[in-house]
Amino acid sequence: MSPSERHPARRVLVTGLSTYWGGRLAQALESFPEVEAIIGVDTREPTRELERTEYVKVGNQHSLIQRIVQAAEIDTVIDTRLVVDAIATSRSAAHENNVIGTLNILAACAGPDSPVRKLIFKSSTHWYGCEQDDPAFFTEEMRRQHPPRAAIERDIVEAEAAVADYADKHPDLTVTILRCANVLGPDVDTSHTRMFSLPAVPMILGFDPRYQFTHEDDVVHALEHSAFNDLDGTYNVAADGVLALSEVISLLGKRPLPVLPPWGTGLAVGPLRRLGVRVPDEMLNQLRFGRGVDNRKLKATGFRYQYTSREAVLNLGEHMRLRPVMAGVSEPYRYEREVEEFLRWSPHVRRDRDEPGGRRREDAGLFDPSPPPEDAPAPDRG
Repeated sequence: MSPSERHPARRVLVTGLSTYWGGRLAQALESFPEVEAIIGVDTREPTRELERTEYVKVGNQHSLIQRIVQAAEIDTVIDTRLVVDAIATSRSAAHENNVIGTLNILAACAGPDSPVRKLIFKSSTHWYGCEQDDPAFFTEEMRRQHPPRAAIERDIVEAEAAVADYADKHPDLTVTILRCANVLGPDVDTSHTRMFSLPAVPMILGFDPRYQFTHEDDVVHALEHSAFNDLDGTYNVAADGVLALSEVISLLGKRPLPVLPPWGTGLAVGPLRRLGVRVPDEMLNQLRFGRGVDNRKLKATGFRYQYTSREAVLNLGEHMRLRPVMAGVSEPYRYEREVEEFLRWSPHVRRDRDEPGGRRREDAGLFDPSPPPEDAPAPDRG
């Protein structure tokens, strides 16, 4: 069954376009001809090269976003802004983004005249926390065993509660929450990928926690899958397989460094931070007890992971070995508004000539993004 036969998103708003996930998702959606319009909003400029996604510089003010939603007749909002790693920004900025920002996005989607039919919220398995008496695998129906300890966890719990309340008040809409496990990949930057980049990976004495990962590509595919299918409710996004931290370190070709005491760990990480290694609060209990989540609910909808947890670790290890060789090979993308506007809108840009390598400008997205024909074939996503 093609995506167009599964109630697909056709006019999409991506929040957090400048973030890694917002940019990756917008790039992915551009390859679907049945997606008529992709609008990306953020306070910062895009960090990835986009071809037919329109960027609007706007914050989380619900009135402004609501005007964009109504003017562009947005049917699907995909919210990728949530900060789930304390290294990403300051505490106050994270709370403003995670809690206040989420409330404003929900307000922008509400109203009797709103064209929004689907809301997808990218969340994190940090929602479950990490404690000694946790189950081996959390299912989506389970509640947290204990109150949140870390500030990021509190934010995630509050943000999800707001989304759940929005879903209850709008039963006619499809509201999807994706709780993503620890993400690994060659491009994503997290506390764990930084820790795994060290020559020796710190561990807490006497603990070898279980870890479950998701490859960065599978996170993007899960967001795509939600856009083209009606998935109501909460879904764990985590690859098959669980690894002990010592196994992860071995697969990466590193050596363990069990230097953190099991008590007073918050103080013990001080020396690591002075060496440039930051261990955020939400990561400390995971280094003790780990976490596993049940991924069967999302797979039951037809979603298939490309990587297991083990394969995601091996993929990261290969990238780490090649990184010194590949450094400086490609120039990072930088958004230039004048250039982007020229390529998209200038009448002098030729749109009927093949580019070098056989790629047509139409295929590069430099065209008027009008709706495709009704019989347009759906792309093969493998």
